Amino acid sequence: MSAPEQTEPTTAPQGPTPAARARRARVAAASLLMAAAAVVLALRLASRSSVLVVGVYGLLLILCGGVIELSRRGRTRLGTWLLAVGLVAALVMDGFVLS
Repeated sequence: MSAPEQTEPTTAPQGPTPAARARRARVAAASLLMAAAAVVLALRLASRSSVLVVGVYGLLLILCGGVIELSRRGRTRLGTWLLAVGLVAALVMDGFVLS
């Protein structure tokens, strides 16, 4: 009788898991949207736009920060939906207030 061969334990694949990649993607998307909202807000302020527009983009900036925090805590689907709904709402309100 021969002794069973000893095999080394397999190591987990290196690199981020799919969930970690999804969290990073949501954080990156929210960060880019936050930067874009800040630029649009600055342009609206320069053109002496309505205070309501400033409020809409301010709320969008707050929402982006909330999405980043949700993504960091692992709630990426909720963060994605909030980001999409918030962006659409901000664009609709911008068009509604400016017209």
